[in-house]
Amino acid sequence: MGKIKVIETSDGSSSLYNEALNETYHSSHGALTESRYVFVQSGWDAIREGKSDVSILEVGMGTGLNVILMVEQALKYPDVTIRMTTLEPYPLTPELLEELNYTSLLTNELTPYFEQIHSCNWEEEVAILSNFILTKKKETLETFTAPKSSGFDVIFFDAFAPNKQPEVWSMDNLEKCFSATIDQGIFVTYCAKGQLRRDLVSVGYKVERYPGPPGKREMLRGWKK
Repeated sequence: MGKIKVIETSDGSSSLYNEALNETYHSSHGALTESRYVFVQSGWDAIREGKSDVSILEVGMGTGLNVILMVEQALKYPDVTIRMTTLEPYPLTPELLEELNYTSLLTNELTPYFEQIHSCNWEEEVAILSNFILTKKKETLETFTAPKSSGFDVIFFDAFAPNKQPEVWSMDNLEKCFSATIDQGIFVTYCAKGQLRRDLVSVGYKVERYPGPPGKREMLRGWKK
């Protein structure tokens, strides 16, 4: 994946820069701000009401920012069980993780959980909280096989941009996501490319252009209706 270094984004939160791809892991306008808006507010908040059990698939664990923000939500909503599966074929080194400043920007309560989500075993269900079950899988979406017994309420599609990793955004992968989404489930991504919108419609999602986070005019959400 090339050399990776820690950078600071506009809201003061850390992100990473991949020199080989010439790409950052988050928006330069604010990693924490972007994740809260795109995946928590526009994804989780849009699906959680009235549910006692929510299943999430994340494509691109990266720094683990979306995971720790969902732990925060599990603490906020103790009556909702969150089951999160996150895919990451290239886990970060402990040295890089130590340079990230998320725990200094989040509540002290979250610090041990951030360390735990990165140190816990891969390929296993791990109870980070009694109502937050995490499964980390060291693989790509291309090789991932979704459980046949149940689907996902929401998919966080947080891969590198389509022009950097076009294979991740392939029709095969989008069809896999649609098949893995439950009825009335949601696909959410920071990306707003016209081609992606057309592809999501083609695989079956009802797609809406949604106001984007700071620095982006729009993002996309797809509903399985």
